[in-house]
Amino acid sequence: MKEIDFTKMTSTEVKNYVKVQLENHGCDYNSLLNLINKDERKTVQKLHETVEKFILKKDMEINRTKKMYGFDKTFQVQSYIAGTDEVGRGPLAGPIVAAAVILDLNYKTNEDLILKINDSKKLTLKTREELNKIIKHNAISYCIVEIDNNEIDSKGIAWCNNEVLKKACEGLKVEPELVLSDGYAIKKCKYDNKFVIKGDCKSASIACASIIAKVYRDNLMKEYAKTYPQYAFDKNVGYGTKEHIDAIKKYGPTPIHRMTFLKNILTMF
Repeated sequence: MKEIDFTKMTSTEVKNYVKVQLENHGCDYNSLLNLINKDERKTVQKLHETVEKFILKKDMEINRTKKMYGFDKTFQVQSYIAGTDEVGRGPLAGPIVAAAVILDLNYKTNEDLILKINDSKKLTLKTREELNKIIKHNAISYCIVEIDNNEIDSKGIAWCNNEVLKKACEGLKVEPELVLSDGYAIKKCKYDNKFVIKGDCKSASIACASIIAKVYRDNLMKEYAKTYPQYAFDKNVGYGTKEHIDAIKKYGPTPIHRMTFLKNILTMF
């Protein structure tokens, strides 16, 4: 970075260079600010404020994420903690999906933190997709499990909700000492289990499970949309939007619909 001379670059080139550097995890912010300070052009000087705001925002995000990692560490286990969460309890079509994730909570530097993790519903599609790859790459272990609509119809959503969480935890290649679940305790879980209200906002492990479960299910529903384009599964991911319900009334249910969820809708026509 020290070899760069902003005065030999156009303002647009400088702006693009700064943008790329800020996206680089190993960016030396002080050196970047020094380069900006050496250029007297007003358009370049304005970038100084941009970089400072970026640094402040990143520091806040680091502190927020550390708090989530710290929450998990308060349980003081000797080995590993797993976080688990499900997605797809309420849709009219498609499976219910759960994920379990074990993170390395003993990060050595800030760069080891997985920033931006949160309740998956609070994240943009792009951010979820990016984090999905990062989580899977960095996790000590993860497992994703689905239970289809036929089993939901035969055994009930409450049983399937519990079972999919239990199977996700049991499918981990590394055994956890403790499982943190979002909102509810897992019945007959083979591991010690504690539930956390709004856990996907508090626990790093639960948040990561929430994200990879949602990305998996959303992408699965996008594939179903290719087979059943009339139902717009790529947009509603199986939830009962007006467009989806209108399609059911017009074309009838598909093989992936939960018939026990459609009783009121089907009796209307």
